[in-house]
Amino acid sequence: MGEYNKVILLGNLTHEPELRYAPTGTPVCEFSLAVHHRQRAEDKSKEEVCYIDIVAFGPLGERAKANLHKGSQVLIDGRLSQRRWETPEGKRRSKHEVIAHTVQFIDGAVSFRPGKEEGAER
Repeated sequence: MGEYNKVILLGNLTHEPELRYAPTGTPVCEFSLAVHHRQRAEDKSKEEVCYIDIVAFGPLGERAKANLHKGSQVLIDGRLSQRRWETPEGKRRSKHEVIAHTVQFIDGAVSFRPGKEEGAER
């Protein structure tokens, strides 16, 4: 059987996006998304919030930095990735994050995909 790695999330930014540049000069934008899940059980409502780190590269990252702000609602289409590293003390660390392929700004109804021109999409 083949492999499939796809993530689609709708949520709100928890802080301002941070843009940096990799040593190769590639723009890298990082932000965190709060995704809410509500469920009802026996006349009680329970809400669970999941915080997910998102990374957007290249022109997509630059557009995300220019258009997103804390509280912005966005739809992310991407893939799950695991980053691994070792601390200066020699401890191994890892973290899951979503690598964005498409970022759709719900507040402004604008969608950006690599290789596509900017524009409003509904």
